[in-house]
Amino acid sequence: MPTTPAFGIIVIGDEILSGKRRDGHMPKVIELLAARGLELTWAEFLGDTPERLTNSLRNSMAGTDIVFSFGGIGATPDDRTRQCAAAAAGVDLEPHPDGVEELRANFGDDITPQRQRMVEFPRGSVIIPNPVNRIPGFSVGHHHFVPGFPNMAWPMIEWVLDHYYAGLHATGQYKERALTVQGLRESHAIPILEEFTDRYPDVRLSCLPRWCPPEYELELGVRGPAAEVDTVIAALSSRLDAQGISWGEKDLSRTEPGE
Repeated sequence: MPTTPAFGIIVIGDEILSGKRRDGHMPKVIELLAARGLELTWAEFLGDTPERLTNSLRNSMAGTDIVFSFGGIGATPDDRTRQCAAAAAGVDLEPHPDGVEELRANFGDDITPQRQRMVEFPRGSVIIPNPVNRIPGFSVGHHHFVPGFPNMAWPMIEWVLDHYYAGLHATGQYKERALTVQGLRESHAIPILEEFTDRYPDVRLSCLPRWCPPEYELELGVRGPAAEVDTVIAALSSRLDAQGISWGEKDLSRTEPGE
């Protein structure tokens, strides 16, 4: 499979880890990426502890992954993402001129020092337009920082994907299909999976077992270039038929609880 940059997300906030609020960013990012033929590679959930957040950002900034960070970019004392991003990048915070202009467009000349904090970004940042209240997010290289509010964050992520990464979009080039197989133990499926992994190195095969007494059930997934996936599914279903194993294709548009 052709190599594309990995996409990761960091969701920040003690309220997520304490259970006060539920995260909706990860499923939304998965949806936004999938609509563009892309996929999420990793996710990290962090509280508001500055040292841990700074270390995590420093590690990810040292790599090439494209990272979306949600939350903690406001001006209250518990919002520390801007400061941690600057520390991780090794630069100072400073008022961003474009951000100040956005504040002025929103508040006129009533820009208090507290409001200005909201556009104090790491030096060298580029702003991300906020279509809701014009208080922007910011990008540091391949890291993109947006608010925790979904109505602001999600269109801002879409803007970043379409503004900076349109060249990576691969809509229709990749797909995923899956077969639901009855009466086959996971250990008995291993030889088939090993054979198909060797025969088709450009696709990724997966096996998700489910215990459905008194029968066994497996979900055999295939992900990769569209034409190759169809070839593998056809060959896999033929192999199952030859061995007298019952199967059906799973509707991947539906996600079951707990999956």
